[in-house]
Amino acid sequence: MTRAGSLSDMTDDVNKENEDPMPDDIGLHGSETASRYRTFYIVGGALAVIALAAVIYLILVKKPEQQTAGDSKEDIVVSVKTAAVNASPIAQESTAVGTIVPAEQSTVSAGISAQIRQMGILKNTVVKKGQLLAVLSSEDLTAQRNEAAAALNEAKLSFQTLQNVTIPQNRAQSTKDLNDARAALDNARVTYERRKVLYEKGGIALKDLEASQLSFQNAQNAYVLAQKNAELGRTAADPNSRAIAASRIRQAQDRLTNLEVQAQRGEVRAPIDGVVTDQFQYEGEFASQGAKLLTIADISEIVVKAQFADTAIKDLKTGDAVTIFPAESPDEPMTGKVTLISRASDTQSRTLEVWARFGNPRGTLPAGGAVRMIVKSNAKPDALVVPAAAVTLEASGGDEGTVMVVGDDSVAHETKVKVGIKQGDKYEIVDGLTKGQTVVIEGNYSLPDGTRVEAVNDDDAQKD
Repeated sequence: MTRAGSLSDMTDDVNKENEDPMPDDIGLHGSETASRYRTFYIVGGALAVIALAAVIYLILVKKPEQQTAGDSKEDIVVSVKTAAVNASPIAQESTAVGTIVPAEQSTVSAGISAQIRQMGILKNTVVKKGQLLAVLSSEDLTAQRNEAAAALNEAKLSFQTLQNVTIPQNRAQSTKDLNDARAALDNARVTYERRKVLYEKGGIALKDLEASQLSFQNAQNAYVLAQKNAELGRTAADPNSRAIAASRIRQAQDRLTNLEVQAQRGEVRAPIDGVVTDQFQYEGEFASQGAKLLTIADISEIVVKAQFADTAIKDLKTGDAVTIFPAESPDEPMTGKVTLISRASDTQSRTLEVWARFGNPRGTLPAGGAVRMIVKSNAKPDALVVPAAAVTLEASGGDEGTVMVVGDDSVAHETKVKVGIKQGDKYEIVDGLTKGQTVVIEGNYSLPDGTRVEAVNDDDAQKD
């Protein structure tokens, strides 16, 4: 007999006992046996009820929860914003605060030591080249100029007198002297020859012949002297006299010119077009020679000078693009090019000075003003570029990091990349990605690898 059968029989016996109670005269042994049967049935029934309840719980509660958990894991989709990996120009940007200086500036000084007889309040005044700015007292210079002019006229008259009177007169005298000497020589020769004949005939004494010979010799010497004097006058005396007279004219002319220049310095005129940025002296004051009166700046063109770290612009060269953002109008940037790079670095700050030239036709950029200056260097026309938000760098300032790449199955996968240039809000990708891939740019923080995502293209998001 099985156990189940035994329990069934026992149950029947118990029922019978309940229906037909034992007589009071039944023995002690029969009573104990009945009590054990009752206890057994009660415990067995309780265990059966507990087991049935456990089975019902597992079937109706735990299994649906597990199925729901499994289904929900499979159905999780994270909404993210994405962008495509594109090829576009990028350049290294270096930023500094620059100072505006005029492209052309001139300091106007007093040319003579004199009192300022006339000069208005000129600061911030627009002036033109050659415009009269101030008048200095110069009466003594005017008097000296007039004296020098008279001396010049006298020198010119002296030269004309020498040229037209003295030299011709001297030449005429030399010609006369030469002719007289020639006539005297001829006469002495004739006399000597005649007396020589007479002496030979015994008509005169020897002393008369010798006296005639001496006269002839003296006449020859006088003629030679007259010839030499005439030649010296023609070749030396006359040219030297002309040169001396001409030199006196030049000296007088130079003195007059010098005094005229000094007298003109009494009138202070603008050397360039521009704006008077500073005024150092005023009407009625005494100005020493060389003392500064005004500063004029031409701000139609300006130069921006800025100090950049020598390591930040190691690849910078003349002609690179520059953008400035004026403090007065930050929403109106101006573009230009690098015109000068300092060849020497400051030993203390380790910076280099960079210049860039800009047009300023409206004069909106004031001299001495400050601007934010951005220089673009190491430009690459066709680099792989992603938004900076897509890259999670392993270390701040490092060049290695990760991006979440979304495949065709809409599953995001963590991908290691190496970055290059950072410009504004975008990174150059040197290694790890290819053109056309899709990367997560919003929602990628702590996104597990292999997560299914619902991609929203960045361009579509901007349109919405």
